[in-house]
Amino acid sequence: MHARLPLRLWTRRTRMPRMAHFPLRFLLAAVVALLAACAGEPTRPSAPAPLTPAEARALIARGLPAGVADRAGWATDIYAAFATLRIDATPPALCAALAVTEQESGFRVHPTVPGLARIAWREIDAKAEAAGIPKLLVHAALKLDSSDGRSYSERIDAATTELELSRIFEDIIDRVPMGKRLFGRWNPVRTGGPMQVGIAFAEAHARDKPYPYPAAGSVRDEVFTRRGGMYFGIAHLLAYEANYDAYIYRYADFNAGHYASRNAAFQQAVSTASGVPLELDGDLIAHDSDAAKPGSTELAVRTLGERLGMGDAAIRRALEQGSGPGLERTPLYRRVFELAEASARKPLPRAVLPRIDLKSPKITRRLTTEWFARRVDERQQRCLARVGAQNTPDAHKAREAQQAP
Repeated sequence: MHARLPLRLWTRRTRMPRMAHFPLRFLLAAVVALLAACAGEPTRPSAPAPLTPAEARALIARGLPAGVADRAGWATDIYAAFATLRIDATPPALCAALAVTEQESGFRVHPTVPGLARIAWREIDAKAEAAGIPKLLVHAALKLDSSDGRSYSERIDAATTELELSRIFEDIIDRVPMGKRLFGRWNPVRTGGPMQVGIAFAEAHARDKPYPYPAAGSVRDEVFTRRGGMYFGIAHLLAYEANYDAYIYRYADFNAGHYASRNAAFQQAVSTASGVPLELDGDLIAHDSDAAKPGSTELAVRTLGERLGMGDAAIRRALEQGSGPGLERTPLYRRVFELAEASARKPLPRAVLPRIDLKSPKITRRLTTEWFARRVDERQQRCLARVGAQNTPDAHKAREAQQAP
């Protein structure tokens, strides 16, 4: 005969928690409620698996604008740069590189430059004047035959790409009697390749990290190849630490220099805290011949010195970190934003688009860094649409940044 045990004895024998002394119906109701609550909680999506090399190259090929030839070749060189630089090949990052390339060259390895000969002669005349050499004497020297049999003047007049012009100047420096005095090792062609990356940046990057390809010539020569131009351009765009929440600020940095967007936001905070109006150009200290003198941003920060608890020397040391990520870790950066946000009574952005008028012999109309960044951002959104990734969080952030005043 199996008599029903009292609940208390059943509980003791099975070693259930003391909460089981409550009536069983209450316990069952609590379990049901708990299960219902858990079922109602949204499941967090897991991070997408990284793209395989084949998937990344296929995505790049889809993301290229219509009409680009040798899509497989472009995809190979672009993915190789991402893999070598150890940059995650996500759709937003890949489309960022494609967008800059489309803006800068339309995916031409050697883009033509309208009026290049006129630009070149203007550079030559400016250098002759700076060196104190009569212009007529310089032009006469350039009538000499160059290494390909044509005169230097003829080659300059016929040049249509920066690669051609760069090679002419290298030839002038090596062979023309006044070449070294006129140009030294300074070649006036300072950007090149499909992403129009700065040659000085490429040379500095190659000193810090081994170039992954066997180079027959110089780093300058490699910039003018598709593989080298994309490698150094992607490095300049993506291979640096920046706490941005949208790619549009990297586009501005690509045009104006690393951390220009962060520095412009810092300048805005300085202006808010001090009341001193500043140009938001991203330059925290003066450069070149005026580097020892305090610039407008440094002078404005000095007016906050007592409130910051910092002297002029400490302020200068912090501002000198504006070309790298270290500025954000300085007491100056933190305290300036604390003062500015207390004054504004609201949080302030840590990145804004710099307000810089673009200056270049190649530019024939008024353009700005903001214009460049927004144009590239539009191209990135079209690329994301082509690859079916237009609803990514990065795309939304970039759109919000584009629409911000």
